[in-house]
Amino acid sequence: MEALDRNIVQVLALDGRISFADLGRQVGLSTSAVHQRVKRLEERGIIKGYRAVVDYTAVGLPLTALMSVTPFDPAADDDIPERLADIDEIVACWSVAGDENYILLIRVQRPQELEELLARIRQQGSCSTNTTIVLSTPWEDRLGRLPENPVG
Repeated sequence: MEALDRNIVQVLALDGRISFADLGRQVGLSTSAVHQRVKRLEERGIIKGYRAVVDYTAVGLPLTALMSVTPFDPAADDDIPERLADIDEIVACWSVAGDENYILLIRVQRPQELEELLARIRQQGSCSTNTTIVLSTPWEDRLGRLPENPVG
């Protein structure tokens, strides 16, 4: 990905609702040229979509937890994501290297809900869990620096 496209992606990551005219001004392109570039970035799958950034406390989900899960039987099929897919409180599931198989991002209203959810995940997922409760989130969803020569 060339430098201009990286710049466009970085600006859109900060403000996905920016107008093409303003985006063009920031990256030094005309409105039509920046629109074409964004369309190509979308077609290539570099930009996968646009979303609202939600204040979870304001919508009634102030408790965030990270939960690692490990199957009780390591020789069993690795289908934990499928077994847990219908649990709405799990908002992300990452396959990880290390002692755990997956890390789950959980959002709930109260500690009691988290406790009940832990039991449900252990039973439904046939797995052990280790949970970390998030005390505060100074920042999240940073794009970071994009590499000049991405792999893939």
